[in-house]
Amino acid sequence: MSADHDSAAVPSTGSAAAPSGTPARPRTAYGKETWKAVAFLLSNLVTTLVGFVYAVVSVLLGVGLSVTVVGLPLLALGLGGARLLGRSERARARGLLGVAVREPSPLPRHDGFLDWLWSALKDPVAWRTQLYGLIRLPWGILTFTVTLVSLLVLWPLLPFASRLLASADRGMVRGLLSPSDELERRIAELETDRGVVVDTAAADLRRIERDLHDGAQARLVALAMGLGLAKEKLLDDPEVAAAMVDEAHGEVKLALQELRDLARGIHPAVLTDRGLGAALSSVSARCTVPVRVDVDLAERPAEAIEGIAYFTVSELLQNVSKHSRARSASVEVWRAGDRLMLQVRDDGTGGARLGGGTGLAGLGERLGAVDGVLVLDSPAGGPTTVTAELPWRGRGAGAR
Repeated sequence: MSADHDSAAVPSTGSAAAPSGTPARPRTAYGKETWKAVAFLLSNLVTTLVGFVYAVVSVLLGVGLSVTVVGLPLLALGLGGARLLGRSERARARGLLGVAVREPSPLPRHDGFLDWLWSALKDPVAWRTQLYGLIRLPWGILTFTVTLVSLLVLWPLLPFASRLLASADRGMVRGLLSPSDELERRIAELETDRGVVVDTAAADLRRIERDLHDGAQARLVALAMGLGLAKEKLLDDPEVAAAMVDEAHGEVKLALQELRDLARGIHPAVLTDRGLGAALSSVSARCTVPVRVDVDLAERPAEAIEGIAYFTVSELLQNVSKHSRARSASVEVWRAGDRLMLQVRDDGTGGARLGGGTGLAGLGERLGAVDGVLVLDSPAGGPTTVTAELPWRGRGAGAR
């Protein structure tokens, strides 16, 4: 039971009471959580002593020898060891106090000794762990003494003392051993986004390979076989050979069309040559409903941002064709400060959801991988408005 109860035995009351004639089962304050907190507080003496000695020795030794060649590397190694002590303290707090503290992100990969040295010396996680070790020695002695006295002499006060002291320990762990707030959160987001980008790129490569294997490649293999047979028939039966060549000519046209469609799916030529306005007008012409396109950009964005904007609008218009039951739609593109804004609106039945199976969830993840945002407004009955934001990056001086 929890140590949060105010007395050693509190009878149960209310509808959950035991059946009539059966004594209610008492709820004790000396439950598992209380004894876990007591174990944590008693172990504070050893862990804080180790942390204090380690912090003093490693910092003083590294700083004192910093005038020599080995000083700063020694300090960097000491900070690396502090990270390990911090990890053990977080594990102890999670196991005994139930503190949910995420592990900080590891140090970034270094390209050489100086890069590693600088990264280790400016590591905020290690320095906060060293501070944690320095300030907790008096606290460790205090908590050990109060908990031991309460356990041996003032045992009725043990649940309350352990709860109060453990709450202070939880605050110290969260304050000094947690990840570096915004910076660590941002690092975790970037790591997740990198995984999304890698997965998306791998899926695109598999799609291209599948389309080539199942489409144009198979057609070209059949074309080669047909031309081989026509060559054999050329002298014996010229009419049949001519018919086979004519059929092969048709196969060549179909193969070329498939290759053009595949190339359009990778990066359309009209986007490279004429920009986002012309490319979006081209893709909107393939939509099953009339689409009004309005692109208001004084200059072209960077190629990567332009490509993402094109494929975002293309996928949204595919959703309009497949799911919206709309009679008309519109596409607007403009720049707002350092953001590229895209908005696709339709007058369909609405009710779209980010997790509704229309691919919007995956689209949102891909936009998030480049610091983009996807916002959906689709009440039942319509209309549906999807707004996407992308970071604006301009082209170089040699860009079109």
